[in-house]
Amino acid sequence: MKVTFKVCFCCVRSFKVKSSEPPQEIKSLFDDYSQNGRMSVDDMLRFVIQVQGETHADSNYVKDIFNMLKHHGVSGLHLEEFYRYLLSDFNSPLPLHGEVWQDMNQPLSHYFLYTGHNSYLTGNQFNSRSSTEPIVKALRRGVRVIELDLWLNPSGSEAEVRHGGTLTSTEDLQKCLNAVKENAFKVSEYPVVLTLEDHLPPDLQKKVAKMLRKTFGGTLFRCRDEYKKCFPSPEALKNKILISTKPPKEYLQSHISQGATTSESVNAEELIQDEDEKILAVEYRDLISIHAGNRKGGLKNCLNGDPNRVIRLSMSEQWLETLAKTRGADIVMFTQRNILRIFPKTTRFDSSNYDPLVGWIHGAQMVAFNMQSHGKFLWMMQGMFKGNGGCGYVKKPDVLLSNGSRGGNFDPFNQDLQIKTTLKVKIYNGEGWNMDFSQDHFDRYSPPDFYAKASVRIAGIPLDTISYRTETDTNEWFPVWNEEFEFPLRVPELALLCITVKDHDRNSQNDFAGQTCLPLSEIRPGLRAVRLHDRVGDVFKHARLLVRFVLEPLVSIN
Repeated sequence: MKVTFKVCFCCVRSFKVKSSEPPQEIKSLFDDYSQNGRMSVDDMLRFVIQVQGETHADSNYVKDIFNMLKHHGVSGLHLEEFYRYLLSDFNSPLPLHGEVWQDMNQPLSHYFLYTGHNSYLTGNQFNSRSSTEPIVKALRRGVRVIELDLWLNPSGSEAEVRHGGTLTSTEDLQKCLNAVKENAFKVSEYPVVLTLEDHLPPDLQKKVAKMLRKTFGGTLFRCRDEYKKCFPSPEALKNKILISTKPPKEYLQSHISQGATTSESVNAEELIQDEDEKILAVEYRDLISIHAGNRKGGLKNCLNGDPNRVIRLSMSEQWLETLAKTRGADIVMFTQRNILRIFPKTTRFDSSNYDPLVGWIHGAQMVAFNMQSHGKFLWMMQGMFKGNGGCGYVKKPDVLLSNGSRGGNFDPFNQDLQIKTTLKVKIYNGEGWNMDFSQDHFDRYSPPDFYAKASVRIAGIPLDTISYRTETDTNEWFPVWNEEFEFPLRVPELALLCITVKDHDRNSQNDFAGQTCLPLSEIRPGLRAVRLHDRVGDVFKHARLLVRFVLEPLVSIN
């Protein structure tokens, strides 16, 4: 096959490029599991059980593969059809049907939640547009925690949604609530948490309470006394919307403690003692099912918790990193009962994100992200929540939920952690870019020079964070690498495998050609077709890799 590139009006460069064909190892496997160049239903069944590790498979499962390939002959599959199966969507590295398989009957604090930050912003944190569009997009991607900032409008008569202290535009609160109501359960029936950063006086809190009741009706969850010491489970909260914010009295007291004058303090205290305001406060408070607490006592005492009530505590990524250096095990203990929300530092004006694994490795359930952004950390976030059927809830591993064998909590900085398993990843080849991109997208005068970079990331466990890259296959739309990498893992329960493909350029920045991020706990062993995604996280129609996954020894990491 030849491709040509026009260099100038009188000069053309021609390249002979190979087509996509099975690597030699795949040909040998086909020979081992076929007879006379044909693979029967029984042969394929042996292959999917012995090589792919699909011990549940039966003849009907294999017949589905044959039907998918539109093969109805009695003599079996030939090599090319077998190769098409290996690169098909049917052969995904993740479970096919997107079923929720984890135990969903544990307290809410036992799960990681797919969490958004300033969910109404379309761009940067300084002067971008506020809209319902990013709220809708987030919910339809499976996000389960939506954040709204509530402020007085200029006349002081209504609440509006905006990023306070910036030049971002405003959005109508009712429109935002309607967007949540209409899209909350489009892709997942598990609960949506609406976190309200409330900067309102009591009279407008009463208005907001009425709006919440009227908009959400019976889907609005009301917390009963039995849940004060322990959160209910995601299963018990199906198709429910939970409100999380500071109760009114705590909101006023927080302002008193943040530098109010003596006279202002007296006025605030008088306000909360006024009988009418008490009624307003109770009316608003009763809608709050996840109480947001204050970081009282600073770094020293913020993790003490309350034995009589579970709360949600929020802290910035910087605060978490500082606290984790000396109190990592205490953070883990706090998150076994309570909910910890991490948010981006205020200097991220460009809506960039931080490493989510720093929060997850300490048990933080709500690692809040700017979903309108892109980059490797957002890809990791998207990868984590591909797990458990994409329902937006991933159960925390046991290591974060119970005391260790010596009575202590898990400490991510423990240097004595032993290797539990080794992940072997062999990247054979790739295809599909010629159909997803124009001929001169990567290079104006030649076919692309692709290489793949594979990494396993676990924040806080430096020895488990390893990266490799393949050699560059020059001038090829169908790159072949046949390279294997090994990743020894100490905490495989929290591992994410990230693969990025780029086009190598000698004189400029390498061009992005696709990425994927997969939770190790979900990866099916064997030869798999790994589909690639764009920078935003949308899947390409054709671009994919053929990869083999092996865990040695095979351990349960769920």
